[in-house]
Amino acid sequence: MNYLKFILLTLLLVTLSGCGYNTMQAQDEQIKASWSEVVNQYQRRADLIPNLVNTVRGYAAHEKEVLTQVADARARVGSIQATPALLNDPLAFEKFQRAQGELSGALSRLLAVSENYPQLKADASFRDLQAQLEGTENRITVARNRYIKSVEEYNVTVRSFPSNLTAMVMSYKVKPNFTVENERAIAAPPKVDFDKAASTPEVPSPGVSK
Repeated sequence: MNYLKFILLTLLLVTLSGCGYNTMQAQDEQIKASWSEVVNQYQRRADLIPNLVNTVRGYAAHEKEVLTQVADARARVGSIQATPALLNDPLAFEKFQRAQGELSGALSRLLAVSENYPQLKADASFRDLQAQLEGTENRITVARNRYIKSVEEYNVTVRSFPSNLTAMVMSYKVKPNFTVENERAIAAPPKVDFDKAASTPEVPSPGVSK
C-alpha cells in the first residue's frame, strides 16, 4: 500500500512538473525577492523622513499642518506589516499601496513648502536629505518595476493552459499588482528647485526674532 502511494505521488510530481509547477515555484520566489527590495527601498525612504521633518521644522515651525501630515502618513505606513503574506491578500496590498501613495503626496507638499524658505533650501543638511530622498524615490521606481514584471509573469503562468490546471490543484491564485494610478505618482518623485531661492522673500533663521 505504501509502495502504491509512493508511485502515485511520484507520478503526480512528474505531471505537475510538466504543467508549470516548477515554473510557478521559481516565479513565486522571484516575486518574494522583488517584493523584499521594494520594502527595503520604502523603508529607506521612511528612515529619511524624521531628519527631513526636523530640518524643515527648524526653519518653518509654523507649517504645522504639512509637518503633521508627513508624520501621520509615515505612521500609517509603519503600521502595515509588509510580509510576503500580504502579496496574496488584494485588500491588504491595496491598503499598503494607498498608504505609500499618501506618504508620497505628503512629502511632495513638504518639499513644496520649502520653496518659501530660502535659508532652509540653502541648509546643507536639507540639501543632502533632499538628494537622498530623490535618489531613494528612483530606487523605489526601479524596485517596483521589477516587482511588477515578476508578478505579471507569474499571473500569466497561473492563467495559462495547462499550468492553470496545476494552479487550481495547488490553490495558486493571481497576485495583486501596483495600479497604473499609483505608478504615475511614483514615477514623478518630488523635486525642489534650489535655484529659485534668490527670487523668494527671505525668512529669518531659527531662533531669530522678527
